[in-house]
Amino acid sequence: MKRVVLSLVALSPVLGAQAARPVAVPARGEVLVLGVYHMSNPGRDLANTDAGDVLSPRRQAEMAELVAVLKRFQPTRIAVEAPFYEDATATRYADYVAGKVALNRNEVQQIGFRLAKELGHKTIHSVDADGEFPFLRVEDFAKSRGRSATLDTLLAETRDRARAMSAYIAAHTILEALVYLNAPEQVAADMGWHYRLAHLSDPWNWAGPDLVSDYYRRNMRIYGNIVGLTGPGERVLVIYGSGHLPWLRQIFGADPTIRLKSLADLPR
Repeated sequence: MKRVVLSLVALSPVLGAQAARPVAVPARGEVLVLGVYHMSNPGRDLANTDAGDVLSPRRQAEMAELVAVLKRFQPTRIAVEAPFYEDATATRYADYVAGKVALNRNEVQQIGFRLAKELGHKTIHSVDADGEFPFLRVEDFAKSRGRSATLDTLLAETRDRARAMSAYIAAHTILEALVYLNAPEQVAADMGWHYRLAHLSDPWNWAGPDLVSDYYRRNMRIYGNIVGLTGPGERVLVIYGSGHLPWLRQIFGADPTIRLKSLADLPR
């Protein structure tokens, strides 16, 4: 045993030098995660208005502008927020390409289907995964610990941000709204909100941390569904609700085999 320890000590400078060398990891492909608002349900203050209806002539012109910008990424695959275990989205896309159905208001179709068809893609990739979101447990924890005011503050902030985003969408083009939504400061604020939610915790009752961990697990599953599409030379556009944006950007950004891109990287 003593000889083994001495041998390891003697080798430690060599091992340390080897560990310090950067490991060459070949890039498998590029991923652009686009956070979006849900266009089929844009908020009560936008409902039934020209600003809220993505099918209105104004918004359809803006959608064409957005798609023209996204084309500059030249995605080879498009991944969307639809259950990975269902074929309905791919079937609907095939029907749309064949001229059998029109686009509905959902962003999966408005952005994903439209862009995929213009680029000649044969299919679209559904990558969403289910996960737990034990929010009632967090509410119960806050009540039992006299910390409901903390949770109420966090929820009020969420409502305020949603109202502010609705107002921004109403006053700006779709492209401008998504540039705003995908800005680093917005992504950081959303991530920070989740970590503040994780403060609702005590030893043996990690209600907040467990909720955040479960949400992270769901996004890791989504990442697992997407990463299989990112072979050498692939450019994958991921279209997802903006609540997933901080997590997916963090996860893909930490993957040394991926070059992470953003909407801001595309010329306009």
